[in-house]
Amino acid sequence: MKRILVASDTHGKNENLKKVILRNRPIDKLIFCGDGEGLEKTIRSLVGDECEIYMVRGNNDYFSQLPWDLEFELGGMKAFLTHGHLYGVSVSAGRILEEARSRGCGICFFGHTHRPVEEKKDGIYVINPGSLSYPRQMNHRPSYMIIEEEDNGRLHFHQAFVDR
Repeated sequence: MKRILVASDTHGKNENLKKVILRNRPIDKLIFCGDGEGLEKTIRSLVGDECEIYMVRGNNDYFSQLPWDLEFELGGMKAFLTHGHLYGVSVSAGRILEEARSRGCGICFFGHTHRPVEEKKDGIYVINPGSLSYPRQMNHRPSYMIIEEEDNGRLHFHQAFVDR
């Protein structure tokens, strides 16, 4: 079983990310949905050399050289990773879902809204871990997601929150 951490929108405040990484070790993969504001410079030291890292830049990653979008395989499916602001996710998930579909992806990861989402829409898993630093959902609890990938590729999604 592989353990995958999905996080987003730390905006340079990495204390909760450090807590989450320590609490959930070992982590086999880290998926970061943007707005880390310099996080790419320190992430390897946080997760270790064995962890696969997938990161994109967000609208506040001004000096980042990270890509805007990434595609990779997860659970036998093609996954699409982006921050989301270029697809209007603050208004609706319509454009980002269409982009994921056009790329042949079965999973779409994004951030930007600072609100957690875990749903399957039109056959595509839509995943937003929320924000570890500036949560905007009703309970305002910093959030992230853990995905467990079985050896056969089956995925189990677990929305998680940081204790206050």
